[in-house]
Amino acid sequence: MPLDEAALETLGLGTLWVRRGASIDQRPTQDEARQSDPLGALPAAAIERAPEPVPVPVPSEPSPIDEPAWDDLAYEPPAIPVRRAEAAASSEGRDVGDVAALDWDALEARVSACERCRLCEKRTNTVFGVGDRAGDWMLIGEGPGENEDKQGEPFVGQAGKLLDSMLRALSLARGENVYIANVVKCRPPGNRNPEPDEVARCEPYLQRQVALVKPKLIVALGRVAAQSLLKTDASISSLRGRVHRYEDVPVIVTYHPAYLLRSLPDKAKAWVDLCLAFDTYRQALAEEQAPQ
Repeated sequence: MPLDEAALETLGLGTLWVRRGASIDQRPTQDEARQSDPLGALPAAAIERAPEPVPVPVPSEPSPIDEPAWDDLAYEPPAIPVRRAEAAASSEGRDVGDVAALDWDALEARVSACERCRLCEKRTNTVFGVGDRAGDWMLIGEGPGENEDKQGEPFVGQAGKLLDSMLRALSLARGENVYIANVVKCRPPGNRNPEPDEVARCEPYLQRQVALVKPKLIVALGRVAAQSLLKTDASISSLRGRVHRYEDVPVIVTYHPAYLLRSLPDKAKAWVDLCLAFDTYRQALAEEQAPQ
């Protein structure tokens, strides 16, 4: 039975079957209907109370449906998100270029509002840097710890006290001819090491700090700082004892003060590194003062 006829039968609007020559009011009994309809196609409801059939227009051909064929449904990246991604990448490139032109105040403001990596999500404070912005010495650690995150200053707590002692041994002091910064400006969760992409996104800030300070010497404190600055995966033991360069500035590698608190025997090695740093600094001064 066609679909439209079945729907009419379900609604009790099916065709009324009567004997030839009989009027509509002379409706057949169920027995008579069964005799005239031996296949039992008619429901009892239609026999007992079949109204006048209502003509329902049925189109001869179904109207075309404007849908793609299944083979045409292969996924293609939408154009708008792609353009947004390209725009974001372009914006990030412009942002990096802008950093190289910032002064101290603008640079610190940019860092404090930075959301370039996921480290911003759980930070309490950004840790920009502290000290003499025209100092000859620049000390660079890996990233803020819990105390640094709370206070917004690098190298506080026990590690900071040890660093101050190391500086005093060189006749230096925090804030006097010394500037202190970190590779990343936000605390990695759980004090973990910063990931390479986090270091890369924060590097323009450090590069600008180095350019503004114009130090005569950089001391890399710890493996992460040394590897990040020197773009290497070499061990700290293999990097110690030699003069490296970052942005054309001499770099000396030594242990992080927090590590020295856990490994007291290596303090003697750190002192050797500091002596090399001091000698390198004096050599840089001599070269600067030498007649051209």
